[in-house]
Amino acid sequence: MKLILRSDRKGVGKRGDIVNVADGFARNYLLPKGHAIKASDGAVSQANAMRRARDLRDSQDRESAQTLASALVSKTITIAVKAGAEGRLFGSVTASDVAAAVEAQTKIVLDRRKLHVDHIKSIGTYNVIARPHHDVEFPISIEVVAK
Repeated sequence: MKLILRSDRKGVGKRGDIVNVADGFARNYLLPKGHAIKASDGAVSQANAMRRARDLRDSQDRESAQTLASALVSKTITIAVKAGAEGRLFGSVTASDVAAAVEAQTKIVLDRRKLHVDHIKSIGTYNVIARPHHDVEFPISIEVVAK
């Protein structure tokens, strides 16, 4: 059955895509839940408009992520935490801590869910991977110091 997706579906397609799916999958899942509509001539032109809007929004998001990357790659973010005598932290540095430190020091707001932080449990310099867009990934240099 030929359908137009109204929302992103993993393994099927993205919003506005025209897809061919099994009749049962369309009839029992996609159509009743409102994830898709049947592809008619008018709906196809509407799907083209949805795809154009999606592509425009995606390119704008990619550009803003690249400007964000160019602003943050050259900087080193310092995070002051409580630590013991040997340099071991009381706890660990999390993605929320990194996002808050970036915002405090550079006024750039990052989503903590877009940061990949390995286990930081001692004082030192680390690289945290930020992925604000699926095509843009860059390291942020983090320096963890004792209070």
